[in-house]
Amino acid sequence: MADRRYLVTAALPYSNGRLHVGHIAGAYLPADTYARYLRATGTDVRFVCGSDDNGVAALKSAREQDRSVEELTAHYSRAQQADFAGLNIDFDIYGGTHQPDYVKTHEKFSQDLFLNIYQKGLFTKRTTQQLYDVQADQFLPDRFVRGTCPDCGSGNAFGDQCEDCGRSVDQQTLINPVSVMTGSTPQLRETIHWYLRLDQLQSRLVWWLTQKKDAGACSAAWRPIVLNQSLGRIEAEGLPERAMTRDLTWGVPVPLDDPDARGKSLYVWFDAPIGYVSFTAALCEQMGEGVDGYADWWKDPDCKVVHFIGEDNIVFHAITWPAMLLATHDSNSVQGERGEYQLPHNVVANSFMNIKFPGKDEEKISKSRGTAVWIGDYLETFDPDPLRYYLTAVAPENARTAFDFDDFIARNNGELVNAFGNFFNRTMSFAHKYFDGKVSAPGNREGLDTAHLQRCANAVSRTAEELEQCRFKAALSEVMALARAGNGYFDTTKPFMSRKTDMEACARAVNICLQTARTLTTIVAPFLPDTAEKCAKMLNLDENWRTWASATDELPQGRPLREPEILIKKLDARELFGD
Repeated sequence: MADRRYLVTAALPYSNGRLHVGHIAGAYLPADTYARYLRATGTDVRFVCGSDDNGVAALKSAREQDRSVEELTAHYSRAQQADFAGLNIDFDIYGGTHQPDYVKTHEKFSQDLFLNIYQKGLFTKRTTQQLYDVQADQFLPDRFVRGTCPDCGSGNAFGDQCEDCGRSVDQQTLINPVSVMTGSTPQLRETIHWYLRLDQLQSRLVWWLTQKKDAGACSAAWRPIVLNQSLGRIEAEGLPERAMTRDLTWGVPVPLDDPDARGKSLYVWFDAPIGYVSFTAALCEQMGEGVDGYADWWKDPDCKVVHFIGEDNIVFHAITWPAMLLATHDSNSVQGERGEYQLPHNVVANSFMNIKFPGKDEEKISKSRGTAVWIGDYLETFDPDPLRYYLTAVAPENARTAFDFDDFIARNNGELVNAFGNFFNRTMSFAHKYFDGKVSAPGNREGLDTAHLQRCANAVSRTAEELEQCRFKAALSEVMALARAGNGYFDTTKPFMSRKTDMEACARAVNICLQTARTLTTIVAPFLPDTAEKCAKMLNLDENWRTWASATDELPQGRPLREPEILIKKLDARELFGD
């Protein structure tokens, strides 16, 4: 696998608020787990992310918090980066679409891609109507208009989307629209924007998406939620033209020598995914490869681009973004020739995660209602691995799930501590107490011993198979199944009994347990990096231990072991909820 190259991206978070467990479960933790696994296999990987600073979300939050948009986005970009680091989500680069070190490169890539599409005749300049706030003397971006949803009747709809039913909304169809800025009723006025001709790309997009149903075409079949939403949307609505400019100055300026383009910026959903490219270019420059090194990752069909996103980003990543890339191609090829942008190899999306407080019903995670577990708050008290474990174990891969506080404690104490932690503790303690803290002799292995070692090898291959398919819950289950099998082997062979009557049999059993611990150390690392580091330290492993191919390398007889330590702490409900 050393000749493989993968570019892994995680959705750019809006730099206008804190991160909660739903964000992490949706995109960032599975992306980190995947990137860690790929690195372990010897794959050449770049893991890219950064803050989405442009557009209305940042402007709206800055207005609500009475601070400049530059100050707000810088603050939250740094805060989110700290949260990711605290959870050991290890990006190769964390940029920002309007952060000082990245804005120049990002604007150039965004404007170049816009012009590439424009020159191919795939933009239509159109006069349209948009809501205008007379008191504020400006056109209202989508998020600055609120009203009643024309589909479900909810009063919690903005000019782009209903927060309750999730349907896309045209601000002109809102019932009783109100300006968020002044509270006044806006007027419809004429304005000019540039629309991407998605209709001209529809047939190629449908063909490309249809191929993703076949795992053989992309090595991992796309999740049903992605294909159902994207193909279902096209089947129901087709692909109409979509405006890719906005009446805003906070963003990437529209790069046209046209008086009608003055004071306008690129739609944030046009420039945001280009951040994946511009941050890759910035990373290449930082690594001494030059900005143009990005082409090796984006314009080479031998490199696989994998996007990790949440449910709310599916349409843009599976339709709009691929359409933008397709629109730059000189040929009618879907994947493009070498030297042209390659479409995503996979778009891995999770559903939303809800939350369930003790004694209450399950509900949506809500910033405004305060129904969330904020990452910064969590990290003030707890270690990252229990959260990483739980969010993977209950990941909303195929349906919505909930962060349940009682279940979080139960799984940590009943699974991580009692199965994984207990196996390491009893094995290491026994080796130190009865074999001078060294790897015991393997002796003449019997059928039970060789069968268990084969069980270890099978766990390595099955975990890898699940990770290759981006089935992280199933992969973690394989790891935990091996930990439980290790405990079962310990209980069956009873070294605590044979030490009194047959030290050779005792040594053989402890040796098998130590080999199992060695395997577990490598295959748990993509999920629980801190825990794996502790395991490697106790087993006195060299730096090669992270390599996936080394997972079944046997510990030699007589190797000194280091003192055992507590791998995972038990959690107490009072720590989470107080007395």
